[in-house]
Amino acid sequence: MLANDRQNKIIEILERDGSVKVSNLVTIFDVSLETVRRDLDVLEKKGIAEKVYGGAILKDKENNSNLSYSFRETKNKDQKKEIASMAIKYINEGETIALNGGTTNVEIARLIKDKYNVLTVVTNSLKIVEELADSKGINLILAGGIYNKSEFSFLGIQTEKFLNNFTVDKSFIAVGGISLKRGITDYLIDEIVVQKKMIDISEEVIILADSSKIENNSLIKICDMEDINFIITDSKLDEEIKKLYLKKGMDIRNS
Repeated sequence: MLANDRQNKIIEILERDGSVKVSNLVTIFDVSLETVRRDLDVLEKKGIAEKVYGGAILKDKENNSNLSYSFRETKNKDQKKEIASMAIKYINEGETIALNGGTTNVEIARLIKDKYNVLTVVTNSLKIVEELADSKGINLILAGGIYNKSEFSFLGIQTEKFLNNFTVDKSFIAVGGISLKRGITDYLIDEIVVQKKMIDISEEVIILADSSKIENNSLIKICDMEDINFIITDSKLDEEIKKLYLKKGMDIRNS
């Protein structure tokens, strides 16, 4: 396969999935690690891809800083709504919950804004703040830090330090990948710092991921499976995968 053909295929994968791992590209194209890295260098120079540790993510195009977020927001939209509908069943009146900046958590915010008389929400996401800003029953705490324009969230060490001042009843953590072998994973290092801290300050940790992310790995590990309470996914989850998780003692729930 010619370099141009490989690069076009990489673009297709990025536009479909939003990210790609170098190791997967090596297998797909049956080429060396150096060849894949050169292809990603070309795509980065063209402004199509952004290299991250172990792979690449879809980069903003045409000066549209929210393209990659919009891509994720529209991908598997129905499944995310389904997950959000399940998740709010575990939110009780008077609790304090943490929501990270994942697109599934924005769906949760849309469902809870008029549902509770008293609820405290800790988040690093401006999208979630926008959804909940005028809700009379919700006390909002925005975890500040360095603002990431493409993620519409505050990320990094400063956000982590802010969160260290709080304890919450439950954290709902939207993630990029889950597997029995690798645990809970995601792509952005600065986001993972925040996800880890939300897990640390929580009495109960609930992981959110649509079924396409189950038994798929992202680039960077957040935590082990043993560090969470349960996983919520959607009804499209393969029954054999669910049985395997339950057999291994993992609590995975779907409708």
